[in-house]
Amino acid sequence: MKIIIAGDGKVGLALMRQLLYEGHDVTIVDSNPNVLQANMFQYDVLAVQGNAATMDALRQANVAEADLLIAATSADEINLLCCLTAKKMNGRLHTIARVRNPDYTEQLFAMREELGLSMTINPELSAAREIFHLLQFPSFLHRDSFAKGRVEIVGLRVDEGSRLEGVALHQLYKIAQVKVLVCAVLREGRVTIPDGSFQLQKGDRIFVTARAVNLAQLIKNLGIAKQKVRRVMLVGGGHISFYLAQRLLDAGLSVKIIEQNPDRARFLAENLPRAAVVLGDGSSQELLFREGLEEADALVSLTGIDEENIVLSMYAHTQGVPKVVTKVNRLEYSRMFVDLEVGSIVSPKELCSALIARYVRSMQNKTGKILTLHPIAEGTAAAMEFRVDDSVHFRGTPLKDVPLRPGVLISCITRAGSTIIPDGASSYETGDTVVAVSTLEAPVLQMNDLFQ
Repeated sequence: MKIIIAGDGKVGLALMRQLLYEGHDVTIVDSNPNVLQANMFQYDVLAVQGNAATMDALRQANVAEADLLIAATSADEINLLCCLTAKKMNGRLHTIARVRNPDYTEQLFAMREELGLSMTINPELSAAREIFHLLQFPSFLHRDSFAKGRVEIVGLRVDEGSRLEGVALHQLYKIAQVKVLVCAVLREGRVTIPDGSFQLQKGDRIFVTARAVNLAQLIKNLGIAKQKVRRVMLVGGGHISFYLAQRLLDAGLSVKIIEQNPDRARFLAENLPRAAVVLGDGSSQELLFREGLEEADALVSLTGIDEENIVLSMYAHTQGVPKVVTKVNRLEYSRMFVDLEVGSIVSPKELCSALIARYVRSMQNKTGKILTLHPIAEGTAAAMEFRVDDSVHFRGTPLKDVPLRPGVLISCITRAGSTIIPDGASSYETGDTVVAVSTLEAPVLQMNDLFQ
Protein backbone atom coordinates (compact mmCIF):
# COMPACT_ATOMS: atom_id res chain seq x y z
CA MET A 1 0.00 0.00 0.00
CA LYS A 2 0.96 3.64 -0.46
CA ILE A 3 1.06 5.35 2.93
CA ILE A 4 1.77 8.96 3.88
CA ILE A 5 3.02 9.73 7.40
CA ALA A 6 2.66 13.37 8.45
CA GLY A 7 5.14 14.03 11.25
CA ASP A 8 8.63 12.59 11.56
CA GLY A 9 8.89 12.46 15.33
CA LYS A 10 9.29 9.34 17.45
CA VAL A 11 5.84 7.94 16.57
CA GLY A 12 6.35 8.68 12.88
CA LEU A 13 9.78 7.03 12.95
CA ALA A 14 8.48 3.92 14.70
CA LEU A 15 5.62 3.66 12.22
CA MET A 16 7.90 4.19 9.25
CA ARG A 17 10.20 1.37 10.33
CA GLN A 18 7.31 -1.03 10.88
CA LEU A 19 5.52 -0.21 7.64
CA LEU A 20 8.69 -0.44 5.56
CA TYR A 21 9.41 -3.78 7.21
CA GLU A 22 5.99 -4.99 6.08
CA GLY A 23 6.62 -3.96 2.49
CA HIS A 24 4.63 -0.71 2.11
CA ASP A 25 5.57 2.38 0.09
CA VAL A 26 6.03 5.18 2.63
CA THR A 27 6.19 8.95 2.16
CA ILE A 28 7.13 11.22 5.07
CA VAL A 29 5.95 14.84 5.34
CA ASP A 30 7.57 17.12 7.92
CA SER A 31 8.63 20.75 8.25
CA ASN A 32 12.07 19.88 9.70
CA PRO A 33 14.57 19.40 6.85
CA ASN A 34 17.32 17.95 9.05
CA VAL A 35 15.20 15.08 10.33
CA LEU A 36 13.86 14.34 6.85
CA GLN A 37 17.34 14.25 5.34
CA ALA A 38 18.62 11.87 8.01
CA ASN A 39 15.76 9.44 7.42
CA MET A 40 16.06 9.64 3.62
CA PHE A 41 19.70 8.52 3.89
CA GLN A 42 18.87 5.70 6.30
CA TYR A 43 15.55 4.43 4.91
CA ASP A 44 13.98 3.89 1.51
CA VAL A 45 11.33 6.61 1.79
CA LEU A 46 10.22 9.65 -0.16
CA ALA A 47 10.43 12.82 1.96
CA VAL A 48 8.45 16.02 1.49
CA GLN A 49 9.37 19.16 3.42
CA GLY A 50 6.42 21.35 4.35
CA ASN A 51 3.32 21.84 6.44
CA ALA A 52 1.42 18.55 6.22
CA ALA A 53 -1.94 20.34 6.58
CA THR A 54 -1.49 22.27 3.32
CA MET A 55 -2.68 21.12 -0.08
CA ASP A 56 0.71 21.93 -1.61
CA ALA A 57 2.60 19.54 0.69
CA LEU A 58 -0.03 16.83 0.26
CA ARG A 59 0.14 17.18 -3.55
CA GLN A 60 3.92 16.75 -3.40
CA ALA A 61 3.34 13.61 -1.33
CA ASN A 62 1.00 12.38 -4.10
CA VAL A 63 -2.01 12.11 -1.81
CA ALA A 64 -4.28 11.40 -4.79
CA GLU A 65 -2.61 7.98 -5.22
CA ALA A 66 -2.27 7.14 -1.52
CA ASP A 67 -4.26 4.47 0.31
CA LEU A 68 -3.73 5.78 3.85
CA LEU A 69 -2.62 8.97 5.58
CA ILE A 70 -1.41 8.92 9.20
CA ALA A 71 -1.25 12.35 10.84
CA ALA A 72 1.11 12.12 13.80
CA THR A 73 2.57 15.61 14.20
CA SER A 74 2.95 17.13 17.65
CA ALA A 75 -0.15 19.35 17.21
CA ASP A 76 -3.65 17.84 17.38
CA GLU A 77 -5.14 20.66 15.33
CA ILE A 78 -2.67 20.15 12.47
CA ASN A 79 -3.38 16.41 12.53
CA LEU A 80 -7.14 17.00 12.24
CA LEU A 81 -6.77 19.62 9.50
CA CYS A 82 -4.33 17.37 7.65
CA CYS A 83 -6.83 14.50 7.59
CA LEU A 84 -9.71 16.79 6.58
CA THR A 85 -7.70 18.31 3.74
CA ALA A 86 -6.33 14.98 2.51
CA LYS A 87 -9.80 13.42 2.51
CA LYS A 88 -11.06 16.33 0.41
CA MET A 89 -8.28 15.68 -2.11
CA ASN A 90 -8.80 11.88 -2.20
CA GLY A 91 -12.26 10.65 -1.27
CA ARG A 92 -11.23 6.98 -0.99
CA LEU A 93 -8.33 7.72 1.37
CA HIS A 94 -8.23 6.17 4.85
CA THR A 95 -7.08 8.66 7.49
CA ILE A 96 -5.76 8.23 11.03
CA ALA A 97 -5.15 11.17 13.37
CA ARG A 98 -3.22 11.21 16.61
CA VAL A 99 -5.24 13.38 19.01
CA ARG A 100 -3.95 13.71 22.57
CA ASN A 101 -6.04 16.49 24.08
CA PRO A 102 -8.98 15.02 26.06
CA ASP A 103 -10.93 18.24 25.45
CA TYR A 104 -11.52 17.08 21.87
CA THR A 105 -13.10 13.74 22.78
CA GLU A 106 -16.70 14.88 22.37
CA GLN A 107 -16.06 16.65 19.05
CA LEU A 108 -14.23 13.66 17.62
CA PHE A 109 -17.14 11.39 18.46
CA ALA A 110 -19.77 13.76 17.08
CA MET A 111 -17.83 14.96 13.99
CA ARG A 112 -15.82 11.93 12.95
CA GLU A 113 -17.52 11.67 9.56
CA GLU A 114 -17.28 15.41 8.83
CA LEU A 115 -13.57 15.36 9.72
CA GLY A 116 -12.97 12.47 7.34
CA LEU A 117 -11.44 10.26 10.03
CA SER A 118 -11.14 6.50 9.74
CA MET A 119 -9.54 6.25 13.18
CA THR A 120 -8.26 8.45 15.98
CA ILE A 121 -5.63 7.38 18.46
CA ASN A 122 -4.59 8.81 21.81
CA PRO A 123 -1.20 7.47 22.98
CA GLU A 124 -1.75 8.57 26.58
CA LEU A 125 -5.17 6.90 26.79
CA SER A 126 -3.72 3.71 25.29
CA ALA A 127 -0.89 3.77 27.84
CA ALA A 128 -3.36 4.24 30.72
CA ARG A 129 -5.34 1.22 29.54
CA GLU A 130 -2.17 -0.86 29.28
CA ILE A 131 -1.01 0.10 32.78
CA PHE A 132 -4.45 -0.62 34.27
CA HIS A 133 -4.32 -4.02 32.53
CA LEU A 134 -0.94 -4.74 34.15
CA LEU A 135 -2.06 -3.67 37.62
CA GLN A 136 -4.92 -6.19 37.53
CA PHE A 137 -2.32 -9.01 37.62
CA PRO A 138 0.77 -7.46 39.25
CA SER A 139 2.78 -10.69 38.97
CA PHE A 140 3.04 -10.23 35.19
CA LEU A 141 5.61 -7.96 33.57
CA HIS A 142 3.79 -8.04 30.24
CA ARG A 143 0.32 -8.93 28.96
CA ASP A 144 -1.10 -9.23 25.42
CA SER A 145 -4.59 -10.49 24.56
CA PHE A 146 -5.64 -12.60 21.58
CA ALA A 147 -8.74 -14.46 20.37
CA LYS A 148 -11.06 -11.65 21.56
CA GLY A 149 -9.54 -11.75 25.04
CA ARG A 150 -9.87 -15.52 25.55
CA VAL A 151 -6.12 -16.18 25.51
CA GLU A 152 -3.13 -14.14 26.69
CA ILE A 153 0.62 -14.16 26.36
CA VAL A 154 2.08 -13.02 29.68
CA GLY A 155 5.65 -12.21 30.66
CA LEU A 156 7.25 -13.55 33.86
CA ARG A 157 10.71 -13.43 35.40
CA VAL A 158 12.35 -16.55 36.82
CA ASP A 159 13.72 -15.27 40.11
CA GLU A 160 16.14 -17.01 42.45
CA GLY A 161 14.27 -19.67 44.40
CA SER A 162 11.38 -19.71 41.92
CA ARG A 163 9.57 -23.01 41.40
CA LEU A 164 10.54 -22.64 37.75
CA GLU A 165 14.28 -22.42 38.28
CA GLY A 166 16.02 -25.44 36.77
CA VAL A 167 12.76 -26.88 35.36
CA ALA A 168 12.70 -28.40 31.88
CA LEU A 169 9.66 -27.24 29.94
CA HIS A 170 8.27 -30.74 29.43
CA GLN A 171 7.88 -30.85 33.24
CA LEU A 172 6.05 -27.53 33.45
CA TYR A 173 2.54 -28.97 33.74
CA LYS A 174 3.45 -30.72 37.00
CA ILE A 175 4.05 -27.29 38.55
CA ALA A 176 1.55 -25.09 36.69
CA GLN A 177 -1.31 -27.61 36.86
CA VAL A 178 -2.96 -25.76 33.96
CA LYS A 179 -2.28 -26.15 30.25
CA VAL A 180 0.22 -23.46 29.22
CA LEU A 181 2.93 -23.13 26.61
CA VAL A 182 6.21 -21.24 27.02
CA CYS A 183 6.53 -19.66 23.58
CA ALA A 184 9.66 -17.53 24.05
CA VAL A 185 12.50 -17.12 26.54
CA LEU A 186 14.64 -13.99 26.82
CA ARG A 187 18.04 -14.80 28.33
CA GLU A 188 20.90 -12.30 28.48
CA GLY A 189 19.37 -10.22 25.70
CA ARG A 190 18.83 -13.15 23.32
CA VAL A 191 15.47 -14.70 22.56
CA THR A 192 14.89 -18.44 22.10
CA ILE A 193 11.83 -20.30 20.82
CA PRO A 194 12.21 -23.28 23.18
CA ASP A 195 11.37 -26.97 22.87
CA GLY A 196 10.39 -29.36 25.67
CA SER A 197 13.97 -30.04 26.71
CA PHE A 198 14.75 -26.36 27.34
CA GLN A 199 15.71 -25.78 30.98
CA LEU A 200 14.80 -22.51 32.70
CA GLN A 201 17.40 -20.54 34.64
CA LYS A 202 17.39 -17.74 37.16
CA GLY A 203 17.05 -14.40 35.40
CA ASP A 204 15.14 -15.75 32.40
CA ARG A 205 12.16 -13.77 31.20
CA ILE A 206 9.59 -16.19 29.85
CA PHE A 207 6.52 -15.53 27.73
CA VAL A 208 3.69 -17.93 28.41
CA THR A 209 0.54 -18.61 26.40
CA ALA A 210 -2.45 -19.43 28.61
CA ARG A 211 -6.21 -19.20 28.62
CA ALA A 212 -7.33 -15.95 30.24
CA VAL A 213 -9.55 -17.85 32.69
CA ASN A 214 -6.48 -19.77 33.94
CA LEU A 215 -4.24 -16.78 34.73
CA ALA A 216 -5.13 -16.54 38.41
CA GLN A 217 -4.65 -20.28 38.91
CA LEU A 218 -1.33 -20.16 37.04
CA ILE A 219 0.00 -17.45 39.36
CA LYS A 220 -1.12 -19.35 42.44
CA ASN A 221 0.38 -22.68 41.35
CA LEU A 222 3.70 -21.09 40.38
CA GLY A 223 3.90 -19.46 43.80
CA ILE A 224 4.39 -15.97 42.37
CA ALA A 225 1.13 -14.38 43.44
CA LYS A 226 1.69 -10.81 44.60
CA GLN A 227 -0.71 -9.04 46.88
CA LYS A 228 -3.66 -7.47 45.13
CA VAL A 229 -3.11 -3.84 44.23
CA ARG A 230 -5.26 -1.58 46.40
CA ARG A 231 -3.09 1.53 46.94
CA VAL A 232 -1.43 3.12 43.90
CA MET A 233 1.00 6.04 43.85
CA LEU A 234 1.35 7.94 40.56
CA VAL A 235 4.38 10.22 40.16
CA GLY A 236 3.63 12.82 37.50
CA GLY A 237 0.21 14.26 36.78
CA GLY A 238 0.02 14.37 32.98
CA HIS A 239 -2.67 12.97 30.71
CA ILE A 240 -1.72 9.34 31.41
CA SER A 241 -2.09 9.89 35.15
CA PHE A 242 -5.48 11.52 34.64
CA TYR A 243 -6.82 8.68 32.46
CA LEU A 244 -5.29 5.99 34.68
CA ALA A 245 -6.55 7.54 37.92
CA GLN A 246 -10.10 7.61 36.52
CA ARG A 247 -9.97 3.86 35.86
CA LEU A 248 -8.33 3.01 39.17
CA LEU A 249 -10.83 5.08 41.15
CA ASP A 250 -13.77 3.54 39.27
CA ALA A 251 -12.35 0.11 40.22
CA GLY A 252 -12.39 1.11 43.90
CA LEU A 253 -8.64 1.58 44.38
CA SER A 254 -6.94 4.26 46.45
CA VAL A 255 -4.96 6.70 44.28
CA LYS A 256 -2.34 9.30 45.22
CA ILE A 257 -0.89 11.59 42.54
CA ILE A 258 2.30 13.60 43.07
CA GLU A 259 2.60 16.58 40.72
CA GLN A 260 4.98 19.55 41.03
CA ASN A 261 3.18 22.01 38.72
CA PRO A 262 0.68 23.99 40.84
CA ASP A 263 -1.79 24.62 38.00
CA ARG A 264 -1.79 20.98 36.95
CA ALA A 265 -2.12 19.80 40.56
CA ARG A 266 -5.11 22.11 41.00
CA PHE A 267 -6.72 20.74 37.82
CA LEU A 268 -6.26 17.15 39.02
CA ALA A 269 -7.66 17.93 42.46
CA GLU A 270 -10.73 19.59 40.97
CA ASN A 271 -11.42 16.88 38.38
CA LEU A 272 -10.46 13.82 40.46
CA PRO A 273 -12.03 14.60 43.86
CA ARG A 274 -11.66 10.99 45.07
CA ALA A 275 -7.89 11.01 44.49
CA ALA A 276 -5.30 12.45 46.87
CA VAL A 277 -3.29 15.04 44.93
CA VAL A 278 0.04 16.13 46.43
CA LEU A 279 1.89 19.22 45.22
CA GLY A 280 5.60 18.42 45.27
CA ASP A 281 8.63 16.91 43.57
CA GLY A 282 8.07 13.17 43.11
CA SER A 283 11.83 12.58 42.87
CA SER A 284 12.26 13.71 46.50
CA GLN A 285 13.01 10.77 48.76
CA GLU A 286 11.66 12.65 51.77
CA LEU A 287 8.38 13.45 50.02
CA LEU A 288 7.89 9.87 48.83
CA PHE A 289 8.27 8.52 52.35
CA ARG A 290 6.11 11.21 53.86
CA GLU A 291 3.33 10.33 51.40
CA GLY A 292 3.49 6.62 52.16
CA LEU A 293 5.71 4.95 49.55
CA GLU A 294 6.31 2.00 51.88
CA GLU A 295 2.56 1.35 52.16
CA ALA A 296 1.91 1.54 48.40
CA ASP A 297 1.07 -1.66 46.53
CA ALA A 298 2.16 -0.11 43.23
CA LEU A 299 4.17 2.87 42.01
CA VAL A 300 3.77 4.14 38.45
CA SER A 301 6.42 6.64 37.33
CA LEU A 302 4.84 8.96 34.77
CA THR A 303 6.94 12.12 34.68
CA GLY A 304 7.93 13.64 31.35
CA ILE A 305 11.59 12.63 31.78
CA ASP A 306 12.51 9.01 31.02
CA GLU A 307 15.64 9.03 33.15
CA GLU A 308 13.71 10.30 36.15
CA ASN A 309 11.08 7.60 35.69
CA ILE A 310 13.74 4.90 35.54
CA VAL A 311 15.51 6.11 38.70
CA LEU A 312 12.19 6.45 40.56
CA SER A 313 11.17 2.91 39.64
CA MET A 314 14.52 1.43 40.63
CA TYR A 315 14.31 3.24 43.96
CA ALA A 316 10.74 2.03 44.56
CA HIS A 317 11.91 -1.53 43.90
CA THR A 318 14.68 -1.22 46.49
CA GLN A 319 12.08 -0.02 49.01
CA GLY A 320 9.99 -3.15 48.49
CA VAL A 321 7.08 -1.72 46.49
CA PRO A 322 5.42 -4.91 45.13
CA LYS A 323 4.52 -3.62 41.67
CA VAL A 324 6.40 -1.00 39.66
CA VAL A 325 5.50 0.36 36.22
CA THR A 326 7.79 2.69 34.24
CA LYS A 327 6.77 4.93 31.37
CA VAL A 328 9.42 5.59 28.73
CA ASN A 329 9.17 7.73 25.60
CA ARG A 330 12.51 7.02 23.95
CA LEU A 331 11.99 3.70 22.21
CA GLU A 332 15.57 2.53 22.75
CA TYR A 333 15.17 2.84 26.54
CA SER A 334 12.47 0.18 26.66
CA ARG A 335 15.08 -2.37 25.54
CA MET A 336 18.18 -0.85 27.16
CA PHE A 337 16.85 -1.16 30.71
CA VAL A 338 15.12 -4.53 30.46
CA ASP A 339 17.53 -6.15 32.93
CA LEU A 340 17.22 -3.38 35.51
CA GLU A 341 14.63 -3.50 38.27
CA VAL A 342 12.17 -1.07 36.71
CA GLY A 343 9.21 -3.47 36.65
CA SER A 344 6.89 -3.31 33.64
CA ILE A 345 7.89 -0.88 30.92
CA VAL A 346 5.19 0.97 28.98
CA SER A 347 5.91 3.15 25.95
CA PRO A 348 2.97 5.28 24.73
CA LYS A 349 4.65 5.78 21.38
CA GLU A 350 5.19 2.04 20.82
CA LEU A 351 1.56 1.37 21.74
CA CYS A 352 0.42 4.06 19.33
CA SER A 353 2.57 2.63 16.56
CA ALA A 354 1.33 -0.91 17.19
CA LEU A 355 -2.35 0.11 17.09
CA ILE A 356 -1.93 1.98 13.81
CA ALA A 357 0.04 -0.90 12.27
CA ARG A 358 -2.83 -3.22 13.26
CA TYR A 359 -5.29 -1.00 11.37
CA VAL A 360 -3.01 -1.06 8.31
CA ARG A 361 -3.00 -4.85 8.35
CA SER A 362 -6.78 -4.95 8.56
CA MET A 363 -6.94 -2.94 5.30
CA GLN A 364 -5.05 -5.61 3.39
CA ASN A 365 -7.10 -8.29 1.69
CA LYS A 366 -4.49 -11.03 1.89
CA THR A 367 -5.61 -14.63 2.27
CA GLY A 368 -4.68 -16.20 5.59
CA LYS A 369 -3.78 -12.67 6.61
CA ILE A 370 -2.31 -11.50 9.87
CA LEU A 371 -4.98 -10.04 12.17
CA THR A 372 -2.92 -8.70 15.07
CA LEU A 373 0.75 -8.45 15.95
CA HIS A 374 2.27 -7.77 19.38
CA PRO A 375 6.03 -7.39 19.89
CA ILE A 376 7.26 -9.48 22.85
CA ALA A 377 10.63 -10.15 24.45
CA GLU A 378 11.56 -6.46 24.13
CA GLY A 379 10.90 -6.47 20.42
CA THR A 380 13.11 -9.47 19.61
CA ALA A 381 10.08 -11.66 18.83
CA ALA A 382 6.49 -11.14 17.74
CA ALA A 383 3.22 -12.86 18.60
CA MET A 384 0.87 -12.87 15.62
CA GLU A 385 -2.75 -13.88 15.17
CA PHE A 386 -4.02 -15.32 11.86
CA ARG A 387 -7.36 -16.47 10.52
CA VAL A 388 -7.13 -19.82 8.72
CA ASP A 389 -8.88 -19.93 5.34
CA ASP A 390 -8.72 -22.36 2.43
CA SER A 391 -5.48 -20.83 1.16
CA VAL A 392 -3.49 -21.78 4.28
CA HIS A 393 -1.31 -24.87 3.84
CA PHE A 394 -1.22 -27.97 6.08
CA ARG A 395 -4.79 -27.70 7.42
CA GLY A 396 -5.65 -30.85 9.36
CA THR A 397 -1.97 -31.86 9.63
CA PRO A 398 -0.62 -32.62 13.14
CA LEU A 399 1.68 -29.80 14.17
CA LYS A 400 4.58 -32.19 14.65
CA ASP A 401 4.42 -32.80 10.88
CA VAL A 402 3.99 -29.14 9.81
CA PRO A 403 7.27 -27.81 8.33
CA LEU A 404 7.51 -24.58 10.30
CA ARG A 405 10.49 -22.34 9.67
CA PRO A 406 13.15 -22.25 12.40
CA GLY A 407 12.20 -19.65 15.00
CA VAL A 408 8.44 -20.22 14.71
CA LEU A 409 6.08 -21.80 17.25
CA ILE A 410 2.28 -22.15 17.06
CA SER A 411 1.15 -21.38 20.60
CA CYS A 412 -2.65 -21.29 20.44
CA ILE A 413 -5.58 -22.43 18.26
CA THR A 414 -9.10 -21.05 18.73
CA ARG A 415 -12.00 -23.00 17.24
CA ALA A 416 -15.69 -22.11 17.57
CA GLY A 417 -15.02 -20.14 20.74
CA SER A 418 -12.88 -22.86 22.36
CA THR A 419 -9.19 -22.26 23.03
CA ILE A 420 -6.62 -25.01 22.46
CA ILE A 421 -3.09 -24.80 23.90
CA PRO A 422 -1.60 -27.14 21.31
CA ASP A 423 0.80 -30.06 21.39
CA GLY A 424 2.33 -32.03 18.53
CA ALA A 425 -0.91 -33.92 17.83
CA SER A 426 -3.02 -30.76 17.50
CA SER A 427 -3.98 -29.32 14.12
CA TYR A 428 -5.73 -26.25 12.74
CA GLU A 429 -8.71 -26.17 10.36
CA THR A 430 -10.44 -23.67 8.10
CA GLY A 431 -12.19 -21.05 10.23
CA ASP A 432 -9.79 -21.33 13.18
CA THR A 433 -7.68 -18.47 14.46
CA VAL A 434 -4.06 -19.29 15.23
CA VAL A 435 -1.52 -17.48 17.39
CA ALA A 436 2.10 -17.99 16.39
CA VAL A 437 5.31 -16.65 17.90
CA SER A 438 8.21 -15.85 15.60
CA THR A 439 11.76 -14.53 15.74
CA LEU A 440 11.97 -14.26 11.95
CA GLU A 441 13.66 -11.17 10.58
CA ALA A 442 11.83 -11.35 7.26
CA PRO A 443 8.30 -9.84 7.17
CA VAL A 444 5.41 -12.16 8.01
CA LEU A 445 2.24 -10.88 6.33
CA GLN A 446 0.22 -14.09 6.05
CA MET A 447 0.23 -17.48 7.70
CA ASN A 448 1.92 -19.28 4.79
CA ASP A 449 5.01 -17.14 5.44
CA LEU A 450 5.59 -19.29 8.57
CA PHE A 451 6.25 -22.46 6.60
CA GLN A 452 9.44 -23.68 5.00
